[in-house]
Amino acid sequence: MATQQECERALRQLSTIIAGSGGSNGSLERSVSCRITDLGVVFSGELHDGQLEDVAQADPATSAQADIKLATTSDDLIRLVAGSLGFGAAWSSGRLRVDASIMDLLRLRKML
Repeated sequence: MATQQECERALRQLSTIIAGSGGSNGSLERSVSCRITDLGVVFSGELHDGQLEDVAQADPATSAQADIKLATTSDDLIRLVAGSLGFGAAWSSGRLRVDASIMDLLRLRKML
């Protein structure tokens, strides 16, 4: 099991991956939360101009209002960011749960 600090670092790395993907169209501005199921913590941030900004631990009640909600285990988050687990494979197998509109999901998939 990865630590809370490793998960926060992984989410910050995810910002770099999104920014470097060239997948941003500049119009995807959404609040994002990521619940780490095995640690019982939630991180939130803002997706703005293709960058995930202001990543910090959040109150679970507040994060329920996020536009894009992710849920995964700490180890799977690390694997997603490292590239050893693909977004599509994680999502289709249930290892990554995503609660977002269809359009947001398609845009997010292009960025990852």
